[in-house]
Amino acid sequence: MKHAKSVKPAVSSPFARVKRFIGDLILWQLFVVGLAASAGSGAVIDDSTQKNVVTAVGTVIALLAGSRIAKKPKIKAFLGRPGTLWFLFLFNGGTAVAMYFTMDGVKGILAAAMMGLVSLGAAGGLVSGRRKRTETTRQEQVAQTPWA
Repeated sequence: MKHAKSVKPAVSSPFARVKRFIGDLILWQLFVVGLAASAGSGAVIDDSTQKNVVTAVGTVIALLAGSRIAKKPKIKAFLGRPGTLWFLFLFNGGTAVAMYFTMDGVKGILAAAMMGLVSLGAAGGLVSGRRKRTETTRQEQVAQTPWA
């Protein structure tokens, strides 16, 4: 049976902590600004072409910043919990169905498809997490049997 190595937390200088804090703050601000631009551009801009450009750029900024945020250890651990995955699966699946039936045209279909992809991603995390727990349990059972 393999034993996990104990990992000591890295000692960081005050300058490194401030630098990390400012980097995280900027990343979160980019994420929020990207979401606001992608969702609220219709309320501020009247021109259809400009609105589409702002929406697209805001979506890309939010996607890039969000993917960087999701790689952080604390966020990654939170997103990997079964309770969080169940919430994401059910909420985004329900939202996808609601969007499909309430929004018209291509926008409704695309929005429902994107929310459905998030829901399917959470379902994949649930399935892979269940497999990992099952394999770990089997390995522990085999290691505990005296005749193995």
